[in-house]
Amino acid sequence: MIAGGDMAASPLENPPILVCADLQNVYLAEGRIDDAGAVTSRCLTLLSLWRDNLWPVLHLKRIAQAAWFNPASDLTDWIAEFRPRPGEMVFEHPLPSAYSSTRFSEYMSSMKNIRCAITGFSLDETVLATVVEGFHRGHRYQIIADAVACGRADGVDAASYRLAMVKAAGNFAGIAESGVLVAVATAVTV
Repeated sequence: MIAGGDMAASPLENPPILVCADLQNVYLAEGRIDDAGAVTSRCLTLLSLWRDNLWPVLHLKRIAQAAWFNPASDLTDWIAEFRPRPGEMVFEHPLPSAYSSTRFSEYMSSMKNIRCAITGFSLDETVLATVVEGFHRGHRYQIIADAVACGRADGVDAASYRLAMVKAAGNFAGIAESGVLVAVATAVTV
């Protein structure tokens, strides 16, 4: 694991920040993501665990202004269960990397020894771009491999594409499974 570190170490003493990337309605649109239900469920399990323990949560929202963008549409709204709560940080970013948000970049730069567990949609855009840029800035991320998803790649097997994206991102971040993270956190909190 490069730059990811051991996310299983002492979640109560120094829990990683849970980064929820692009959990917007647009990704649940029919046919957009093959395993959206399973990924959404795992993301919700992790988010609930973090919220129950009052651990830090950070939300990323891509606000690209593509030609198809319709501000009246609810597609860019948060998925209801993932709507940020008071006290949770929210960063909107125009480019794939969350670091394209000045506020996010400044926040991450001001933190020392920060660890982030990243989940959500747009693995092949936001997640990948953010962990690559974070790696070059010395920030530690860990991708929760079964709690991330990519948009559908035309003509490519979705599972193979997702695996390739996780593997590529793994060159810049640690990789973990949600079950391991939940088990470690639950064992420590009991």
